[in-house]
Amino acid sequence: MRAAELDAVTIDGYGTLLTVVDPVPTLARLLPSHDYDSIANAFRVETAYYQEHTSTGRTTEDLAVLHEQSVAVFNDALGSALSPAEYAGAFEFELLPGVPEALRALRARGLSLAVVANWDISLHARLETAGIAGFFAAVVHAAGKPSPAGILQALEALGVSPFRALHVGDDGADEQAASGAGARFARAPLPEAVASLA
Repeated sequence: MRAAELDAVTIDGYGTLLTVVDPVPTLARLLPSHDYDSIANAFRVETAYYQEHTSTGRTTEDLAVLHEQSVAVFNDALGSALSPAEYAGAFEFELLPGVPEALRALRARGLSLAVVANWDISLHARLETAGIAGFFAAVVHAAGKPSPAGILQALEALGVSPFRALHVGDDGADEQAASGAGARFARAPLPEAVASLA
């Protein structure tokens, strides 16, 4: 694919730009009376619940409700009593390798960038904390992929036609969303996707 054929790149959030730092060690320190494996299992149960419901966290108020529901799932699975604040405080996100350099390379080619992610409203703050928010002209959270609506919303904000856009993501929902939007698709890791542009 030629960069000259593109005006914009939309990029997935989790698994393409950012990943979570394993919270289980922190949770284990908060819950010394519970064994590590049981905590890890409860985290997996909560993660599955959160991923299924993340698009409900569209506003700050909705996100607070989602956090309450998610920590209840964790506590029920483990038999613990963490508060939503305690549970959320165990989570940190970090940039995946090579992401800042890849974003700089895309911008150097004159491409407009947007994030299109199945993430709750905290995505905006996560991008700020990671130091990459300034790269993006648009951020669409709760995108509902594999629906193409989030990609189309971002491209409308950028003023770019789908056939002049590339979406980069790490799973089949991203590929389906790009196809449905009429955009091209490249699979993460982001640095490899950028390197493939001629």
